[in-house]
Amino acid sequence: MVNPTIIILSAGKGTRMKSDLPKVMHKIAGREMLNMVIDEAKKINPANISIVISDEMLNYQHKISSTHKNLVLDFVTQNERKGTAHAVSCAIESFNSSKKLAKKVLILYGDTPLINHQTLHKMLEKLNNFSLCILGFEDENPNSYGRLVIDENNHLNKIVEFKDANEIERKIALCNSGVIAVDGEILPKLLAQVDNKNSAQEFYLTDIVGIANQIGLKCTFIKTNNHEVLGVNSRSELAMVEKIKQKQIRYKMMESGVTLVSPKTVFFSFDTEISNDVIIHPNVVFGVGVVIEKNVEIKSFCHIEGAHIKSHCCVGPFARIRPNTTLNENVNIGNFVEIKKSEIGENSKINHLSYIGDTIIGTKSNIGAGTITCNYDGFNKYQTKIGDNVFIGSNSALVAPLSIQDGAIIGAGSIITKDVESNELAVSRSPQKNINQGAIKFRNSKNPKDHE
Repeated sequence: MVNPTIIILSAGKGTRMKSDLPKVMHKIAGREMLNMVIDEAKKINPANISIVISDEMLNYQHKISSTHKNLVLDFVTQNERKGTAHAVSCAIESFNSSKKLAKKVLILYGDTPLINHQTLHKMLEKLNNFSLCILGFEDENPNSYGRLVIDENNHLNKIVEFKDANEIERKIALCNSGVIAVDGEILPKLLAQVDNKNSAQEFYLTDIVGIANQIGLKCTFIKTNNHEVLGVNSRSELAMVEKIKQKQIRYKMMESGVTLVSPKTVFFSFDTEISNDVIIHPNVVFGVGVVIEKNVEIKSFCHIEGAHIKSHCCVGPFARIRPNTTLNENVNIGNFVEIKKSEIGENSKINHLSYIGDTIIGTKSNIGAGTITCNYDGFNKYQTKIGDNVFIGSNSALVAPLSIQDGAIIGAGSIITKDVESNELAVSRSPQKNINQGAIKFRNSKNPKDHE
């Protein structure tokens, strides 16, 4: 198959988002919408990808490019918003002897994040027999999408924008998604004939269908479901697309052998990797960068991001696992435990009410309830190293930098500031003092009349 040129239009202002962030940089399942479109575009092996942006997007070019390694993205600025045809023309004008327009061209949109590469592949195949292919969808509900006008032979005659459509055309159920596959050799010629004689005084890309028909070119369309081509123009539409994406991911997870006790309450990121025979209880949130191996159980109300959880671990309920954390096999993490930038060795346990940060813990160690690794002095972060078979008593504070070696025991309530050698017992607490009849004296001092 011919490697296509892909043009992604991402210069829309997005005023309805009410945001300082460019519209296409808002996230779905932890991934920017524009990056989601690029992710799908990459799967059809494009010859090149040009992204048409506005001035507001200039500061985000590096972030987008750095996300897609081994892929060259060309950014073209549309200085004036004169319509979609003008945006595509801006992209084409940037092509030269070193960057050529391919024989097949796909035009996508940065705010339609659910587009699927399989659909795009089907559109490109249509260009083997047609000069132009439009992606349409059927919607009987009232809407303001452009309409595909089809003749009795199922030939695509034109696209009419809703604001310019007559009453008969507005009743057409077949709507325009905006996604176009077109012969790269004729695209510049078609764009050159587009004018702005319409109610919005914009240069509509959709006009190239009518122009193509006028010069005797064959135009066609394919249909998809309306979910795939939903555009995001407001916060409510963003939430709607998020809901659809989460449903897709949940289904994929369950099909691959993951048990979701209450699917609607579990939220995934675009890159969450979970092996089969994992059980996830209600109200769990996965941030980006999570990998979970087989036979893990994640209990309710956990938040996990940037972590690798290996086989046979149990996490939660109410645990927070933060980035750069690895739980090795058979680790138990209990309720109200927070772990950050740490590695927990096999068969170790942190069962209650603890904070573990910048820490390496060996195998078969037990971290008692209320333990805190004090990793920050207000200026810098420091590491705590805990060996194998170590027991940390409840309510201990471990002040980093610190090394607690194999087999050591830390007494409950200790504040540990010095390294503990192998098999040592470390206790650091104020001596206990018991005062004879002290309780009676204390009560009398507070409520003397009750004891007269």
